[in-house]
Amino acid sequence: MAAAAQVRNLKDEATCSICLEYFTDPVIIDCGHNFCRSCITQSWEGRDGNFPCPQCREISTGRSLRPNRQLGNMVEMVKQLHLPPVEPPQENLCVKHEEKLRLFCDEDQRVICVVCRESKAHKSHSVSPIEEAAEEYKVKLQDWLCPLRKEMGYILESKLGEEEQYHTLRNKVRAEKQKIETEVEQLRQLLRDKEQTLNQRLEEMEKRITMEENANISRLSNQITSLNALITDLEKKCEESALDLLKDVRGTLGRCEEVKFQVPENIKKYKVMVTLDPDTAHPQLRLSEGERRVRWTGIAQPLMDTPKRFTSWPCVLGSEGFTSGRHYWEVQLLQEGGLTVGVAAESVERKGQITWSPEGGVWAVERWKGQYRALTSPETPLSPREEPLKLGVYLDYKGGRLSLYNADSMELLYTFPRTPFTHRLFPFFCLQDRGFLYVWVGAEMRLV
Repeated sequence: MAAAAQVRNLKDEATCSICLEYFTDPVIIDCGHNFCRSCITQSWEGRDGNFPCPQCREISTGRSLRPNRQLGNMVEMVKQLHLPPVEPPQENLCVKHEEKLRLFCDEDQRVICVVCRESKAHKSHSVSPIEEAAEEYKVKLQDWLCPLRKEMGYILESKLGEEEQYHTLRNKVRAEKQKIETEVEQLRQLLRDKEQTLNQRLEEMEKRITMEENANISRLSNQITSLNALITDLEKKCEESALDLLKDVRGTLGRCEEVKFQVPENIKKYKVMVTLDPDTAHPQLRLSEGERRVRWTGIAQPLMDTPKRFTSWPCVLGSEGFTSGRHYWEVQLLQEGGLTVGVAAESVERKGQITWSPEGGVWAVERWKGQYRALTSPETPLSPREEPLKLGVYLDYKGGRLSLYNADSMELLYTFPRTPFTHRLFPFFCLQDRGFLYVWVGAEMRLV
């Protein structure tokens, strides 16, 4: 028996723990264990670092494989011995003494043989026969069965409760999801109905607009045709001789007087509140009434000369500039004297000579010595039917249009040629003689 154990130990020492065959080209790694070179290399294949030992799991930081030539020589010697196969130990025999296991060591909690009992390892320990120890431990194990079974019952009951609770929660989630889907579908249907209703209203509105457009366009086309005919007749009349021109002149004038001139009242819906910017006012101008009235005093005030302020001409700009949209404001003429009203680009000259035309950034109408003229290049004389007490200024920025009216009669005084505006435009006023200027917006406001 002892010889068989020694043979087994010798073969174990010569066997690789990976392939379970005799070592082939054995190598030793950092932890001290030996393996076939091919076995350990294959075990570490694909790793870049942290190489574990297959036997003790100790980590090596590198592939350190040192040949173990002594172990290789021993393996060759074992192979030459042609050792007989080792018979497995009989069951219930002590591996060390090959004696039958009959005793149980209470302190080490292990089965031993009679030889082990007399050894130093167990001589002082309390031992008992296997049968008696088995009965004793059987009772102890059975004592554990009752509480463990109770604990199992508690856990099973808890598991069933948890499953039922989660099942209930899952059903609630599904019901809530279904409710949300139903509500969302109702909202979608409501939006579809709303869309259909709105589309029907818009279609009806579009039809009305088309009808009004056709009626108005037809009416205006008829008026254009009638006016063209009248203008043609007047042009021919003016080319006739004095005698022919005076023939039926009363009828011709009667036809002219029958013409109902269009009053552009619709532009008043674009009225805006205009206030004057004191930072741009010439030192000889005095603002009052909430920056909506200006008077030329002829006496320079001690004001700071900023880049925004006019110093060469008695001018002032509105506080707000425009870069889009349509805007309309009115100017009340309070005193006789020189006056310029319109718009100016933000880049208009403030310190030197102003170029009084669109080329200089000024679109305006001037009153000078009772005469009106548009500041074009060259200037365009104007002949209003009656003396304006208020001037109306209409700016269509996108349309590139600036028009000035007699604000009381809405007689068109002048419309500047279409201009693609690219700069910020400000309401522009200039007083060239003693007089007052009042920015007036809204029919409800009264003059002071």
